[in-house]
Amino acid sequence: MQLTPEQRTIRDLAADVARKEIAPHVAAWDREHVFPRALYTKLNDAGLMGMLVPERHGGSAAGYVAYALAIEEISRVDAGTAVTLSVHSMICAAIDKLGTEAQKETWLPRLASGDAIAGFALTESDAGSDAARIRATATRDGDAYVLDGRKQWCSSGRFAAVVMAMFRTGGAGAGGISAFLVDPSTPGVRVERVTEKLGVHTSDTCDLAFEDARVNADALLGNEGMGFSGAMTALTRGRIGIAAQATGILGACLDASVKFASERQAFGKTIGAFEGISFKIARMATDLAAARLLVYEAASLADASEPFALAASEAKLFASTAARVHASEAVQIHGGYGYTTEFPVERYYRDAKITEIYEGTSEVQQIIIARSLLGKL
Repeated sequence: MQLTPEQRTIRDLAADVARKEIAPHVAAWDREHVFPRALYTKLNDAGLMGMLVPERHGGSAAGYVAYALAIEEISRVDAGTAVTLSVHSMICAAIDKLGTEAQKETWLPRLASGDAIAGFALTESDAGSDAARIRATATRDGDAYVLDGRKQWCSSGRFAAVVMAMFRTGGAGAGGISAFLVDPSTPGVRVERVTEKLGVHTSDTCDLAFEDARVNADALLGNEGMGFSGAMTALTRGRIGIAAQATGILGACLDASVKFASERQAFGKTIGAFEGISFKIARMATDLAAARLLVYEAASLADASEPFALAASEAKLFASTAARVHASEAVQIHGGYGYTTEFPVERYYRDAKITEIYEGTSEVQQIIIARSLLGKL
């Protein structure tokens, strides 16, 4: 794919900030589960916080291809930072598409500047892939809504200035769900639990409790009953970001594997001279190229305002599977060293798995792809 000069510039800026501002610290951040809040000011300085925000609201309106390129480059160094940026960008796009002018003017300049980070709250303890089952409620009370319920695995919940959260305002099913823009510092909103995760330790994940939390009626994003469709649209856009994240992890695995296989000696030669190792690397490189093309296709369709849901699902399914498979192979190539924290491939292995789960599991992606071909049989 031929990139524009702007897209190449954004890719190179993302690679530069990842190399200079993230790489020296990421091992310690991962080990200590640090959310590097100050880093996002530096990401803003590189123009990365407002890639999906219109210029009139302080963003760059760089588009989805540039966004995917930036996410990939950051993920090559730290997947946790990349997913925080991906979710932030997803919410920016949702506010731009669904928000009132007042909501856009309130939030988009702050989000584009990096002064504020956006989070997401959809999942509940018994409503994950089947998100239409959510039970948390928003009850209208004059010029306000009263929020009650609990949300699980909220992205950036402890550090976000605004969270796009889903609540039930009507009857059962998807049509009764509405989206709200909630400041987590609102009285009645509290962090109930911080989630300990296998990987992506530099991202923040927590459970949020809402207990008689009052928000103004203008916190409603879109109309009542539009929350489920808004969430699904946001997740569809987010799948481009997660596919790019998985592609970045895969790229990091390839870089590390080539370096190690070129240096490590066994039986009088470098281990890369053995087909058992070199063929693993060949398949890794091939799947990386394929994943990139799928991501670029989905992003290009989104930039062209063409239907991209199928392409996003295909990209996420393939890239996330490839990242998980080849992260395991990267550990294998490194042998005993790969199982230690002396080399980063163990982190890539831990980080890769989540790409098959969030923003829609691999099983959900296969349902979407199959239905596009077969319909709802």
